Amino acid sequence: MNNFENVNLKALKKKAYNLRWAEVEDGVIPLTAADPDYPCSDEIKKAMMEYIEDGYFSYTPKMGLESFRESFARYVFETKGEKIDPKLVLPVDSAARAMFIIARAFLKPGDEMIVFDPCDFLFREACLSAGATPVSFSCPIDTKTRKMDLTHLEEYITPKTRMLGLCNPHNPYGLTYTVEELDYIMKICEKYDLYIMNDEIWSDIIYKDAKFNSIYSLGNDRCDRVLSLFGYSKSFGLAGLRIGNLYCTNEDNFNRLVEASDVLSTAGGATSISQVAASAAMDKTKEWKEELIEHLMGNRDYAVDYINNEIPGLKAYKPMGTYLLYADISEYGMSGKDFTEYLKKEVKLAIVPGGHQFFGDQSEGHVRICFATSREILSEGLRRLKEGVLRLKGDK
Repeated sequence: MNNFENVNLKALKKKAYNLRWAEVEDGVIPLTAADPDYPCSDEIKKAMMEYIEDGYFSYTPKMGLESFRESFARYVFETKGEKIDPKLVLPVDSAARAMFIIARAFLKPGDEMIVFDPCDFLFREACLSAGATPVSFSCPIDTKTRKMDLTHLEEYITPKTRMLGLCNPHNPYGLTYTVEELDYIMKICEKYDLYIMNDEIWSDIIYKDAKFNSIYSLGNDRCDRVLSLFGYSKSFGLAGLRIGNLYCTNEDNFNRLVEASDVLSTAGGATSISQVAASAAMDKTKEWKEELIEHLMGNRDYAVDYINNEIPGLKAYKPMGTYLLYADISEYGMSGKDFTEYLKKEVKLAIVPGGHQFFGDQSEGHVRICFATSREILSEGLRRLKEGVLRLKGDK
């Protein structure tokens, strides 16, 4: 039995950056970046230790370790039903890098890319890195049905549109797509001959009361235009190893990705030990991951119940996937940035603000809370959130 209550704060204060423990003042609880507070599984640590035992860190094959590529193809077939040829899998240094490679390979200055708003800022930044223009598709959510409104998507297509970004499960909403929604998106992309940047980094974190449908469920014969990425930070706690991968079903498109990745010159690629760790994650952690999901589901339900019943003026919904809560703070009439700065100063709680920087303009009036931590830390964080809101009501 794994103990996900065993959070090593001493280690996190030294190692957990990107808005987290190592970057906040002492005493601040950071429920911020989408990175777990748990150590990786023993199976991953063991695989890494075995690899380094002989002391050799030689060059890897330019296209990545064959064992990694085979593990990935096997893993996505067993977990998501995706039929991916190992020869069309390329390890790179993070899922974020994979997004930038896709943009570099298939976009050019003057092109446009449809980016959902709200959505993770890396879609926008990847597009900009290629000199292309991100076009924000305002994608509100129906609070009753908990569905994204896709009905106006086609109106955002112009003669310059070349790509659409698909975040599945969606960050920050925490929603998965139905097969019907994916078919609707695909038909638009088929009609206008658009590529799809398909981000499935959250597809491992799916709760028992939800279902994940990959766009590949539409059939590989319709997915030549799909350029996919995956990573190992969210599910397995390997962000610091900088490991992710690209994959697709079309060989010509794959070759374009390889060319844009710089792996053939050895300027790009993923480290050997990172590939070993990711392979162990895919091959040997099934039981660990099941226990993780169970723990996260308990945290999810606890946090949503607490926010909705204990904190006046805030509203949160149960995510179907991810370990992130997207909470509505609009009743307080503050920007997400002002609200989160207030909490950090007044009650020593750090959370992520909505707004243009992280999720797009349509996320203003919201915050995002990460609950991938111990129940003890989460409980104290939520208690501080309540205290901060009550102080704010008093201030007003």
